[in-house]
Amino acid sequence: MRLEAFTDGVFAIAATLLVLDLTTHSIGAVTSDAEMWDALGGMSELLFNFALSFVLLCLLWMVHVQQFEHIARADSVLVWLNNARLLFVVLVPFATGLLTQYESYFAGRMAMPVTFFFAILFGWVQWQWAVRRRDVMLPDLSQEDAVAYGRASLSALIIGAAVVVLAPWIGSFAFLLFLLDGVLTRALRGKGD
Repeated sequence: MRLEAFTDGVFAIAATLLVLDLTTHSIGAVTSDAEMWDALGGMSELLFNFALSFVLLCLLWMVHVQQFEHIARADSVLVWLNNARLLFVVLVPFATGLLTQYESYFAGRMAMPVTFFFAILFGWVQWQWAVRRRDVMLPDLSQEDAVAYGRASLSALIIGAAVVVLAPWIGSFAFLLFLLDGVLTRALRGKGD
């Protein structure tokens, strides 16, 4: 499906653009190994935010891949919902840079969590749209299975909202809540069964 190829390309470009903050960061004049290690240590926040954004982008891409293993047909609404998700995916490098440079400001701390929240939100809405048209878009899934798959996206959406709430106080560490995604997904699936 052309939509999948386009989406894969956008994710790949966004992930690649993340490295630009690393390549444009000047470590200054270095005259010894010790100074080099100190300079690299001074980049720890930049490296952490890069790795965090890269991992989160990979997780968003994995959700996309899993969704499109089942989506047999896309209508224009699904395409535009996918484009809305991609709008926030391409903002990830910018939001990551804002977080790194302006973490002391509220807007700087909120850029990355809000960007990821909206990318997750549009992925969830996209799946809900496909479920509503399951007979055409998800013909290989029963209604129960389609709804169950959607609970994984709901789990990520709930955690994403919690990250947005906690980020002003604990910064990027709020993203560690995503470690609870599997537990919350299982809890949501258990509740629906």
